[in-house]
Amino acid sequence: MGQSKRNNYQIIAAVLFILPTAVFVLGFSYYPAFRAIVGSFTRWDGFNESSFVGLSNYKNLFVDRIFHISIRNVFIWSAGSLLVSLFVPFVGAELIFHLRSSRAQYLYRVLFIIPLVVPATVTILIWTFIYEPSIGLLNSLLSDVFGISREIIPNWLGDSRFVIPSLIFIGFPWLAGLNLLIYYSGLQDISGDVIEYAQLDGCTGISRVLKIDIPLIIGQIRLLLILGIIGTLQNITTPLLMTNGGPGYDSYVPGLYMYFKAFRLSDFGSAYTIATVMFIMIFSLTLISRRINLGGGK
Repeated sequence: MGQSKRNNYQIIAAVLFILPTAVFVLGFSYYPAFRAIVGSFTRWDGFNESSFVGLSNYKNLFVDRIFHISIRNVFIWSAGSLLVSLFVPFVGAELIFHLRSSRAQYLYRVLFIIPLVVPATVTILIWTFIYEPSIGLLNSLLSDVFGISREIIPNWLGDSRFVIPSLIFIGFPWLAGLNLLIYYSGLQDISGDVIEYAQLDGCTGISRVLKIDIPLIIGQIRLLLILGIIGTLQNITTPLLMTNGGPGYDSYVPGLYMYFKAFRLSDFGSAYTIATVMFIMIFSLTLISRRINLGGGK
């Protein structure tokens, strides 16, 4: 009986420790999501009483030309961003992993992690200056060093042909520290016996990367793929600070359109609808990714 009481006390203590965190998660994570879904069926300006409109917001959204443009933009942006954010950190992780000195491996890992402490807003402001058409670093370099006339150098953030590629180029050389560490941890989990057998069979260099490393870190690739898509879909700060959605609607993304709907047009019902659609898209992509056989991964 004494042991049973002690077990009960331990359970109660565990519940009491977890309860505050659970309350915060419910209040700041689950409730806003639930509120957005409920609000997507209403019309509300943020001040007056909301009114139920059924599926009207969804019907209007699916014929909304600006929303269609934002979806197109975000998928173009995602494709370009994922190409560099998946490939370049993988190359960096492979190079670091194959260094013979463990001290050198540690040093390079630290060097690539340090940029993570820089606030994202600072990075965005720096790149905004780089793209500035009059005195920006990029145009000055092209003009003064390579002799290209400023008259033919485009306004990178003001030209519809270049705005999305310019946003993708932010962060060059794209050695994202978090992605690199995730790849590196996956490479470290590969058994030494597997690596040794591969070397005995003559499977080295690129052949080993393609036949051994990639299949065995497919879980990390899948994780970064989903995180990259989610991050791009939710990215509001970059287009808001750098382009304000322009030129025209050429750098609009769903998250930015949602922000404008809510805080510039006071159309919270439509903003809730966009948020709900984004949630469905992200959740669906997550489910699909779990069933896709990427390079033979299960």
